Amino acid sequence: MLNIGRLTSVAKIVIAIGSLLFSTPAWADRVVTDQIGRQVHIPDTVNRVVILQHQTLNIAVQLDAMDKVVGVLDEWKKQLGASYVRLARQLPNLPMPGGLTKVNIEELLKLKPDVVFVTNYAPADMVKQIEDAGLSVVAISLLDVPPEEAAKLNPSVKDEPAAIDSGFATGVRLIADVLGRKDKGEEMIAVTKKTRKLVADRLADIPEDKRVPVYMANPDLTTYGHGKYTGLMMERAGARNVANSIAGFKQVTMEDVLTWNPAVIFVQERYPAVVEDIKKAASWQTVDAVKNGQIYLMPEYAKAWGYPMPEAMALGELWMAKELYPERFADIDMQAEANAYYKEFYRTDYRAAQ
Repeated sequence: MLNIGRLTSVAKIVIAIGSLLFSTPAWADRVVTDQIGRQVHIPDTVNRVVILQHQTLNIAVQLDAMDKVVGVLDEWKKQLGASYVRLARQLPNLPMPGGLTKVNIEELLKLKPDVVFVTNYAPADMVKQIEDAGLSVVAISLLDVPPEEAAKLNPSVKDEPAAIDSGFATGVRLIADVLGRKDKGEEMIAVTKKTRKLVADRLADIPEDKRVPVYMANPDLTTYGHGKYTGLMMERAGARNVANSIAGFKQVTMEDVLTWNPAVIFVQERYPAVVEDIKKAASWQTVDAVKNGQIYLMPEYAKAWGYPMPEAMALGELWMAKELYPERFADIDMQAEANAYYKEFYRTDYRAAQ
């Protein structure tokens, strides 16, 4: 005969175990590997994310996934530029529960995110605080380096082109996967490869000693050395980064700049005041780039950041190459190129964005 009592007891145990298994947060549905090598449980379908890294935020905008973003980093305007709001008009109205290296856990919890994106160098205690609150954390670096370097702001990179190309593709695919925009992510990667081939083919015969010596000028004499995308962007555009001897993003001295004596100076769009500061400062007047009027404020899409951005790879490298070697790119209409990219990924045209 059936022992009803025993069956009831077994049923209760099964239900209890099931409750334990399925009462875990929704993010236990699947596992992704983030860019510092962590296995992260996330929901099968992610509906709410907080992004505490401007590079990931910019990619999310281009993936047309801002409907899932419920909070952003408080430095977004500083990092992306005040004009960026034209590309994502909801930004000023979104809560800002933290930044690149900090978080207000109470404010973050109010947003009930499924996933929190952070930068790869977010402090370990910050990541732990978020995870201890029961939230999934995905770290993005857009760089492929050994595990011991993955969480560093200035990692040691042996093969920069491979590390950046692979890391960029992996990062975009991860972000697109989490946000449910896989197809758009693949489209983005394909566009960058197409433009890079065009530039590489036209500059292939320029020897190293004939490359234009250039300097990326940021506020307070900060610039980028090796191990950052900026130098690779210059290299692919047929230039030579005069600051390549330093590692990562650092402050240099005026003596360094005078010794390097760049022929061309580039300034990122987000730092327009730097152009006038250099032109007016007596200390810069003996630099060849200043004497010859070769100081360029880069367009919005030419993001010469330490981390690679899709529009920088698809448009920025081409723009820089055209500035340095106009005769080799005379047939390229950068306005048309930018409009096509912006319509595809920002859902506007570049002229309107200006």
